[in-house]
Amino acid sequence: MEYRLLGGSGFKVPVLSFGTATFGGKGDFFRAWGSSDVAEASRIIDICLEAGLTLFDTADVYSNGLSEEILGQAIVGRRDKVLLSTKATFGMSDDPNDAGSSRYHLIKSCENSLRRLKTDYVDIYHLHGFDALTPLDETLRTLDNLVQSGKVRYLACSNFSGWHLMKSLAICDRYGWTKYAAHQAYYSLIGREYEWELMPLALDQNIGTLVWSPLAAGRLSGKFRRTNPMPAESRIAQGGGEGPELPKDWFYNLIDVLDEIAAETGKTVAQVALNWVLQRPTVASLIIGARTEAQLHENLGAVGWHLSTDHIKKLDIASQRDMIYPYWHQSHFDRNPFPVPYY
Repeated sequence: MEYRLLGGSGFKVPVLSFGTATFGGKGDFFRAWGSSDVAEASRIIDICLEAGLTLFDTADVYSNGLSEEILGQAIVGRRDKVLLSTKATFGMSDDPNDAGSSRYHLIKSCENSLRRLKTDYVDIYHLHGFDALTPLDETLRTLDNLVQSGKVRYLACSNFSGWHLMKSLAICDRYGWTKYAAHQAYYSLIGREYEWELMPLALDQNIGTLVWSPLAAGRLSGKFRRTNPMPAESRIAQGGGEGPELPKDWFYNLIDVLDEIAAETGKTVAQVALNWVLQRPTVASLIIGARTEAQLHENLGAVGWHLSTDHIKKLDIASQRDMIYPYWHQSHFDRNPFPVPYY
């Protein structure tokens, strides 16, 4: 397993991480992702560790805390062998203070996550989303306090806009507080908007990218075909999909190219799609998920090899979509330091 530095920090993470939203299956949405219990989660973690995948990503809202609980039980006796990443911000109850990035909520959420995970620290702590109601200095000072207390090793954000992240970095620079080392973002062959602003920002500010849904909720798993557009067992068919609707012809044309490259490389469609993301600038780790051991083994096969330059070019062209303003305008300027298709 290859390891990469997380942004500008000295912390190394495996290029594949495991997302534990499949643990628990509480509620209709997360049930569609998976419902692994402690025994199954322990077996999955065994397979991951054997392959050198040591980073496990969760969040307090996954199955309303049950994912963290199952992960915590599954790593008992081997905390020193794993890296843990969790998140807070979204609501956990009807309590008006049980959501957001206030000092009150973040401290409470972190302590609850540590209890559920059966640990006294997490390696990466994320803001799951941007809270526009809480002053940024309150949020960022609280996060810095969590680092100074030893409860958190590194900080990350998730699903931020460019100005959210840049303003946060500037405030931390001003006061000398711990800055975000990474941004957990949605990115795949069918979701390349990350390249328009967030990737140039990450390149400029040395922010690592932890990619969530690199297979786009299973759309790039190889199960979707013109003749089989939505398998009944897929997460999307069961109500667990995320991301916008796609133009059908464009999507299936991309699948055709993936099929072609998979045949040429002897890899699967999913492995080709994952390998493409791994070769993009700023990417530190892909967060993969799996409801079965077979899916996990297939996804682990995305590392240890590289797509050729020609294959990458074919996928770049097949997955290109029209930019919105101002990005289409900026892409034509010959002094743009981040050439198409990275911008």
